[in-house]
Amino acid sequence: MSAVLLTAVAVTLAGCSTGGSGQGTTAAAGGDTSLSSVQKAGTLTVGTEGTYRPFSFHGEGSGPLTGFDVEVAQAVAAKLGVKAKFEETQWDGIFAGLEAGRFDVIANQVSITPERTAKYEFSTPYTYSSGVIVVKSDNTSITSFATLAGKTSAQSLTSNWNTLATESGANVQAVEGWAQSVALVEQGRVDATVNDRLTYLDYKKQTGAAGLKVAATTEDQSESAFAFAKGSTKLAGAVDKALAELTSDGTLATISDKYFGADVSQ
Repeated sequence: MSAVLLTAVAVTLAGCSTGGSGQGTTAAAGGDTSLSSVQKAGTLTVGTEGTYRPFSFHGEGSGPLTGFDVEVAQAVAAKLGVKAKFEETQWDGIFAGLEAGRFDVIANQVSITPERTAKYEFSTPYTYSSGVIVVKSDNTSITSFATLAGKTSAQSLTSNWNTLATESGANVQAVEGWAQSVALVEQGRVDATVNDRLTYLDYKKQTGAAGLKVAATTEDQSESAFAFAKGSTKLAGAVDKALAELTSDGTLATISDKYFGADVSQ
């Protein structure tokens, strides 16, 4: 969504905002009441998709909202002494909803980027990930991204992982997504697939990923965090403190293990 359209949507939604504690307007008015408003309401209103497994989704399709991000948000809210209330919205409108005050924070694997930090406040990261090459367990020819050159890798052409595979010299076989790409690797029809480590860990947790292994990992990591309206520094600071406590007492590691079989929180 372009910056101009994002602003236009935010202005439109501001007049009919319900649910959030209103920090988007109070911060702009000169006083940061982001934390006190949440405390007064007794509720941390969280924007999330609800269709993004394993981070934010409905169990069995129509069950209660659950997921890694959902549980982390609930744990943070508990540390703040309030309850988490979730407002499900499509990704295309989630930042507009934040700016309009429909919710206090976004919990939806929001990657920290320079463009976003210029517009929003962020907590400390609660998820770290990297790119990985997934191959069959008996594959000994691929041990790094350099050795991917000349090999066949199944990739979605619209993914940034396709770019990485191509730049590494792989011959790309186009697929629709992860499910198809990993199936081709398992069947031995391609040599590898490049994707996000979290995607692989989720697949391994769900299926066991028998016969597969990670052959190489990127040095660069992506960081995901809670996003707040610009100026909501007090609420962001309180969430940072909560995340530090949840790291120290092992809660984040426990939630991570539940969904990924590994600690992805640090």
